[in-house]
Amino acid sequence: MSPATGPRDARDWVKVLARYRDPDIGRSTFELGLTAGLFLGLWALAWWALSVSYLLAFALSCLNAGFLLRLFTIQHDCGHGSFFHSRNVSDWIGRVIGVLTLTPYDVWRRTHSVHHSTSGNLGRRGMGDVHTMTVEEYRSASPLARLRYRIYRHPLILFGLGPAWLFLVQNRLPLGLMRQSRYWLSAMLTNLAILVGLGLIWYFGGVMPLLLIFLPSTLIAATAGIWLFYVQHQFESTEWQDDAHWQLHDSALHGSSHYVLPPVLQWLSANIGIHHVHHLYSRIPFYRLPDVLRDHPVLAASNRMTIRESLGNVRLKLWDEKDHRLLSFKQMRALYG
Repeated sequence: MSPATGPRDARDWVKVLARYRDPDIGRSTFELGLTAGLFLGLWALAWWALSVSYLLAFALSCLNAGFLLRLFTIQHDCGHGSFFHSRNVSDWIGRVIGVLTLTPYDVWRRTHSVHHSTSGNLGRRGMGDVHTMTVEEYRSASPLARLRYRIYRHPLILFGLGPAWLFLVQNRLPLGLMRQSRYWLSAMLTNLAILVGLGLIWYFGGVMPLLLIFLPSTLIAATAGIWLFYVQHQFESTEWQDDAHWQLHDSALHGSSHYVLPPVLQWLSANIGIHHVHHLYSRIPFYRLPDVLRDHPVLAASNRMTIRESLGNVRLKLWDEKDHRLLSFKQMRALYG
């Protein structure tokens, strides 16, 4: 195998990437402590700023959204068992962070596991993904179904109302897992902890810390998180296959993007933009993902997407099974009428 090219088969990459999987307990502890410390410190500073200027407190809370997003990504690594050697330690850290991110950890871990095991499979859509219709499905759908899909895929819904609905409302119930008591327990205990936390904030600070600190940081982080999740799999040359032809590793490598971000944004998002590598081997800690790109230039050059390109990809909404690419509604009409 040439270092410049790497394996030809996506499954062979798994063997190569296995050497990056072991977490460094010191590094993981440092990353968690630094991120949580900065988040809590900015929360306290914003609270103090309420006595000086509401605008200053609001600005600090907007800044703090970046650290909340980073905490969510650490929770994400805990869910994959990649942040600490101990599954138990990872799970409990994930559950605590889940209170801050308004995300019941055990529910999310299960749905996210389904996402990883079915991503790009047309026959197994519906849990943990951005709903994507094929051209044929859309053309054969009723006018009402088409309208619903257009509304759902509109940027104002996906990145405006959607994040608030998902994190403030939908996450309060274990949707998709309603028949299993462990997921109800995860959701209800997380809800209880959130209510206790918000109640304490209200008791000691009144409504303004909730309106000017809690809500802005939560909603901005939620929107950024939904955006990152969207661009990770929604691009023209992504990979979708019917169940008979779908292959897990091919879908991971070719159906996930490499989102190239400025260093500050890459740090705040904990390298989650290196998503093709993450999907191919999810046990790699986020701080080791850049090492993979450094050692394997072929992966660094694969599926690259800039911020400008990602903005253009928002118009792509339908999967063309004939041409194997995402299309916009305009492109679909031009090709198929």
